[in-house]
Amino acid sequence: MSPFAPDSVRVTALAPSPNFGERLRPIDMLLLHYTGMDTAEAAIAELRSPEAQVSAHYVVLEDGGVVQMVPERARAWHAGASEWEGIGDTNSRAIGIEIVNAGHSGGLPPYPPAQIAAVTALCVDIVARHRIRADLVLGHSDVAPARKDDPGEHFPWHVLHAAGIGHLVPEAPVLGGRFLMPGDSGPPVEALQAMLALYGYGIAVNGSYDLATEQVVRAFQRHFRRARVDGVADASTIMTLHHLVSSRPMVA
Repeated sequence: MSPFAPDSVRVTALAPSPNFGERLRPIDMLLLHYTGMDTAEAAIAELRSPEAQVSAHYVVLEDGGVVQMVPERARAWHAGASEWEGIGDTNSRAIGIEIVNAGHSGGLPPYPPAQIAAVTALCVDIVARHRIRADLVLGHSDVAPARKDDPGEHFPWHVLHAAGIGHLVPEAPVLGGRFLMPGDSGPPVEALQAMLALYGYGIAVNGSYDLATEQVVRAFQRHFRRARVDGVADASTIMTLHHLVSSRPMVA
């Protein structure tokens, strides 16, 4: 790819990737990932490799540096098979930010403060320029719950939310009580699935707490109810989901 002008004032370096295409939808989503690799150098090399067929618009380094790899006008290849609000091809509607972190396979190390400050500032800039709705700032695991776990339950969504980025509600406390779990079925499971689908998750409303439902619940917990990530819909998970749905920004 030929050199291009940075889209954000937060960019500190360019590393153009050949892995991109044409957008088929307007930008209305911001998607956060972790790289899941040992080093930033390895991640950037992968995102520039024609053989790998992956890329992202931005990579945020551990020291807070921001590398742009694909111009925002282009469709980067970061989300893969994914869905939100019943719409596939997330890559066409999203800007993708890869955050350097070894991920779950590397013990899910904490995100350094300088890195999170840079991610927050970059998100503030992107959201303002594209007028991205708060509830469309999501993690990779939200749009691909069967395949992905990133950016993980240690990602501090609350820091972004304090800066006006993303949709979040206080987590309902984990106090026990009745819960739904894999193998359950019936109207309560159907109601849970309907709420998850209403918020945007790709889930069948079939009344069966199957593997797909467990994966979606786990993804929800990783983002919105991080106190316990187990795929079991306890009272805390259901209450947090209810508050999230009821406070969702108005859809234009």
